[in-house]
Amino acid sequence: MTMGPEASASLTRAERILIFGGGLMGLSIAHQLSRQGTAVTVLSRRRSEAAGFVAAGMLAPHAEGLSRDLLRLGQTSLKRVPSWVAQIEADSGLSCGLRFTGIVVPFQSEEDRHHYPTATFGEPLNRHALAQEIPGIHQQWRSGLLFSQDGQIDNRRQLMRALESACVDRGVHFQEGVEVLKLLHDNNQLKGARIRDSEGTELTVSAETAVLCSGAWSAELMPELPVFPVKGQMLSLQTPRGALKRVIFGPGTYLVPRDDGLVVVGATSEPDAGFSEGLTPQGQKKLKQGMASLLPDSIDWPPMERWWGFRPCTPDEGPLLGESPMAGLWLACGHHRNGVLLAAVSADLLTGAILKKTPSKLDEELLRAFSWRRFQDQTFKP
Repeated sequence: MTMGPEASASLTRAERILIFGGGLMGLSIAHQLSRQGTAVTVLSRRRSEAAGFVAAGMLAPHAEGLSRDLLRLGQTSLKRVPSWVAQIEADSGLSCGLRFTGIVVPFQSEEDRHHYPTATFGEPLNRHALAQEIPGIHQQWRSGLLFSQDGQIDNRRQLMRALESACVDRGVHFQEGVEVLKLLHDNNQLKGARIRDSEGTELTVSAETAVLCSGAWSAELMPELPVFPVKGQMLSLQTPRGALKRVIFGPGTYLVPRDDGLVVVGATSEPDAGFSEGLTPQGQKKLKQGMASLLPDSIDWPPMERWWGFRPCTPDEGPLLGESPMAGLWLACGHHRNGVLLAAVSADLLTGAILKKTPSKLDEELLRAFSWRRFQDQTFKP
C-alpha cells in the first residue's frame, strides 16, 4: 500500500501524530502526548461506541485475580492512577469520579478463598465480616476477600468527558465521524492512512507516526494482530444512597456503586456474538440471575439504563503495547476488560516510547512483556 495520487487531507503540522480511535486509550495517549508539547490529531468514527463509555470502571487488579505479568501491569497502573487523574482534572476542571471504595470478592468456602490467585493481597472475611461489608449478601457466600486498595472511576459519566475536555485544553485536534479504511506504507514504514470523512469523501492523510487504539476493531486495520471482540451487556440501577458501599465482584457478575446511588451491573461475556449490536433477552436474564445470586435485594431496585459494548480481547487477555509490525505505527489495544485500569500505564508507556525517552527498567520490562511479538510464532483463533 504505497501513497498514490489521490486527494490529500493535509494536517495542520507535518509532524502531527495521528491517533486511530477516540476511546479511552486514544484520548489518554493523546492527552499525555499533548502535555509533552506534541501536536496530535485523533481520528474517531464514533466515540460513543468506545469501550471506555460502556465499561464499569473498576480498578481491580487484585479483585479480578490477575496473575503474573498482567497483575504486575495492573498494579503499576493502579499506583499511577491518582497522579494521572489529577492531571486530567487540572487540565479539564472536571472531576473524573475516582473513588477507592474497596472491592469485595465472595466465596462459598474458605478453601475457595484460600486458592484465589491474589488472596495474599486481600483481607480475609468470614461470614459475619462479609455480611457487615455487604449487607444483604446471599447466604450461599460464606467467606470473602476485601481488597481495600482497589477502587473505581466513573468512566461513563465523568472520566471520558473530563479527558475530552483536557485534550481540547491541550490543543488536541479531533476529526469525528472519520473511518480509517486502510494504512498506507512504503517499505513497511507508515506513510499515512486512507480515510472516509463524515460526508463520505475518501481522503488521504499523511503521517509517519500514529497509534492504533481502535479497540475491538484494531485487527480490521492490521489483520495480523490477534484482537477480537467479546460482547458484554450491562445495566444500571438506582438505589437508596448508601445501600451499597463496596463493589461486589462475583463470578460472572459485579455490582459497582457510584457516589450518587447509581449501581452499575455487569457484564455478560459473549465471545461468539462478534460485532452483533443490541440487547438480548438471554443477556439481560443472565444479569438478573447474577444480581439475585449476589444481592437478592437488588432485584427490587429500579433499572435506569441498559447498554452493550465490545471488549477488545487477545488470546491471553493481555494488551498489545508498544511497537507494531509496521515502523511508525504504535499499538495500544487489546485491553479486554481492564482498559480503565490500564489506561494510566498504557499512556505512560506509549508516550515515553514514541518520544524516545529512556524508559525505567520496569517500563522496559512491561513493554517487552506486552509486545505483539509474543504471538508471532503461535496460531490463535478467537
